[in-house]
This record gives sequence, C-alpha cells and structure tokens, in this order.
Amino acid sequence: MAAVERTSTGGAGAGDATAVRRGRGRRPAAEVRAEVLAAAGGILLRDGLAAVTFARVADEAGCSKMTLYKWWPSPGALAAEAYFARSMPTLEFPDTGDIRADLTTQLTAFVRLLVEDGAATPVSELIGAAQTDPDVARAWAEKYGRPRRALACARLREAQQKGQLRADADLEIIVDQLWGACYHRLLVLRVPFGVDIVPRLVEQALFGAAART
Repeated sequence: MAAVERTSTGGAGAGDATAVRRGRGRRPAAEVRAEVLAAAGGILLRDGLAAVTFARVADEAGCSKMTLYKWWPSPGALAAEAYFARSMPTLEFPDTGDIRADLTTQLTAFVRLLVEDGAATPVSELIGAAQTDPDVARAWAEKYGRPRRALACARLREAQQKGQLRADADLEIIVDQLWGACYHRLLVLRVPFGVDIVPRLVEQALFGAAART
C-alpha cells in the first residue's frame, strides 16, 4: 500500500503548505521475499557463492539487512533457496504422457543449466559449503534437493501407474542413476560433459545394460 500523502489545510497560504512527502510504503512480505530471492539468485550465478552477502543482496533488492537476518540464518542458506527459485522455471517436469521423452527433456534442461547457463560453479560451491555448514546443508536439502527429487519421483510414479515402467521398478534408484550421474561427473570426476549424454543416460536407466532378448 502506498504511503499516505498529507498536506496542511488550515487556511494557510500556498507558501505555508506542508511539503508533500512521497514514499514507497511498506511492501507485502511475499513481494519482498521474491525480490530478495531474485537478487540473490542473480548474484550467485554471476559472481559465485562468496558474492552473496546480506549487504549486497539487501542493496539490490531494496530492503534492509535486518529483513534478511530475520528470514535466513546465513547468506549461504539464502543462496541455496535462491538457486531453487531461480532454477525452478527451467527445471519444471513436463508431462506429455511419454516418460522417455519427458525424462530426456527435463534432464537436458538440467544439464544445459549447469554447463551452458553458468550454474556449474555455483552448484559446486553450494554443495561444497553444505559439507561443513549445517545451515547451507539444511537449505540445500529442504529447498532444492528433496523438492526436485519429489518432482521426479512423482512423474515416474505416474508413468509406473500407466504401465510405462515395471511395477517393481525402484523409482528412487532411477533418480539416482539419472541426476546422480551428472553430479558425479561434475563434483567427483570433474570431467566435461554436455547434453549429448542425456539420451544414453535415459536409455540406460529405463532399459539397463543386460542383453535384450
């Protein structure tokens, strides 16, 4: 709601009129939070985890540092949630009715975000920080890792119910095979990879390595 404007009307002349002060007023908390997450996500992808400070984010979002201290226990926790908010539109899980096509589409978007859109370094930094910082670890798991895993499992479960996957297929393992392979190359092997691996990952996860009969 905009700030109320007040003027003097007590019969004074124009020269005595009280100056009108215009202010932005108090913004809804949801709006401020969205702007903070957008600002933090932009800083994270442009400049890395170390650049995400409460002072810089507050300045870019146009809010006070106290607001950030109230909502997040640390800049790292804010960065983890900001990454989820930033990546969510890109990593939405499609549902065309074809689980093979949908896995390929989603995993391609994930790999492209990492290797083409600049998220590989910030993601590596966040996961590294999560090993020693409980706030980052909790935020990464609760605000990104588990929600993304739940989306993937929900889509796989729907395909399973339609008979596109075996009734005894372990959906959690399929998620590990697909996204875990990308994280393994990014964080452990530290080798280049691109979207060309996606069809092979999906083929392997859905059909395995055994000889077909």
